[in-house]
Amino acid sequence: MRVVIAEDLALLRDGLTRLLESNGCEVVAAVADGEAFLEAADEQRPDVCVVDVRLPPTFRDEGVRAALEARRRIPGLPILVLSQYVERTYAAELLSDGSGGVGYLLKERVADPRDFVDAVERVAEGGTALDPEAVAQLLGGRGAGTPLDELTPREREVLGLMAEGRSNHAIAEALVVTDGAIEKHVANIFMKLGLPPSEADHRRVLAVLAWLQG
Repeated sequence: MRVVIAEDLALLRDGLTRLLESNGCEVVAAVADGEAFLEAADEQRPDVCVVDVRLPPTFRDEGVRAALEARRRIPGLPILVLSQYVERTYAAELLSDGSGGVGYLLKERVADPRDFVDAVERVAEGGTALDPEAVAQLLGGRGAGTPLDELTPREREVLGLMAEGRSNHAIAEALVVTDGAIEKHVANIFMKLGLPPSEADHRRVLAVLAWLQG
């Protein structure tokens, strides 16, 4: 798996490089700003990118803006964003094309190498990987009057685990229920959110996007 990293802190950038390479990845570029990231993505066409939300010069949202531009130039380019804080808008923007291959993790998650590498792999395969803490905070901040109101508490729980990037089987294990029960919950979620079968769109991604925007 070929990876491009965009992180301004040299210590973290080197740490991410060593961590990924020790788990069988090839880091083809490790850069410190958005412009260098775009150049590396264009040149290397990696399997996945790991990008800090805040990059020079203003350290506001240069990283996520560069990530969005990279996906505009290379449709479907898998990108895992690292952030110090939970900011729903960034995750929603990255998911907005409905193609998947997007992750949003808090930087502290890098301290758990296995979880981090698993997230990178899920994103590279076209799935999603939203940080469990981000999921908890975002679910807790919901207001009334959204399509999500139709979901039962269990369906919302399943949708939150979908947002973390878990498969139906993994969700079943986490909730200690059968795979069949989760399949029914997922089907109900798609129905209530108005997501009919489609060859063009990734319905799990669209469900998570609806959840983020709700």
